[in-house]
Amino acid sequence: MTNGTAETTRVWLVERTYSDDEQNLIVLTYATTDGSQYFRKERALTSCSDARETTAAVAAEPSNLGSIDDPELETQYAAEATRMAKQYDTDDTI
Repeated sequence: MTNGTAETTRVWLVERTYSDDEQNLIVLTYATTDGSQYFRKERALTSCSDARETTAAVAAEPSNLGSIDDPELETQYAAEATRMAKQYDTDDTI
């Protein structure tokens, strides 16, 4: 499934969590609309005024995508990615 360019795959934000291992680290998880693949992006917050935008979708290199082997998580990610794709444009800030 590609909806990016010929070299990338479009993935949609499905989860935003704080890292358990490191303070001030946010983990953004994006997934394909079929829920079969995911892309994780880690973002360190450097200060209280650190305001970097998070977009609804990103184009990920296929080599940076992981496979989802848990059917329940795959269903959850597919539902959320599909909802995001219907509700937002790719460059919308979330």
